[in-house]
Amino acid sequence: MTARPPIRVLGIDPGLTRCGYAVIEAHGTRTVRALSMGVLRTPPSSPLPQRLAELKGELAALIAEFAPHAVAVEQVFFQVNVRTAMSVGQASGLALAEAAAAGCDVVQYTPNQVKNAVAGWGGADKAQVQKMVQARLGLTVVPEPPDAADAAALALCHLAMAPMAAQVAAQQARQSAQMAAAQAATAAAASTGR
Repeated sequence: MTARPPIRVLGIDPGLTRCGYAVIEAHGTRTVRALSMGVLRTPPSSPLPQRLAELKGELAALIAEFAPHAVAVEQVFFQVNVRTAMSVGQASGLALAEAAAAGCDVVQYTPNQVKNAVAGWGGADKAQVQKMVQARLGLTVVPEPPDAADAAALALCHLAMAPMAAQVAAQQARQSAQMAAAQAATAAAASTGR
């Protein structure tokens, strides 16, 4: 029996001023390690198009360097500050587009999904998530800054959720194939007058 190749996931906690990232590699279901974690920064004083171009280039470089199989991006549903929501949305769009252009599987998870998958409770606070990321990755210290820890949590969430999503997709494909075969048999029987 041959061992499965490792799976790499790039987690992105989107933001225009601070965009957290983490590249996690999984060997089977139990062994995971962080290959890289950090924050991509753009200066708020720079013009918006320049900041977006800089972030786009840095995201493309990360994807080219680590060749992730999947990119998991936080999906934000609610923001009180409209300006923050816009910049998070722009950064998220860049990450989604760069990952898709590179041929990666692209997924989004809500903060509650990430907290539930990593900490076991959708209402976990940042400190609890950071501690669980530390434990899961075998780190000696809590990952800092929080943007990088959140990105690692996104990648870990995907590693936890992907097997079930694949099983559901396979089951749906089987059901669709069975339904199509049944419809074809019914149509064939109707056309022959049976």
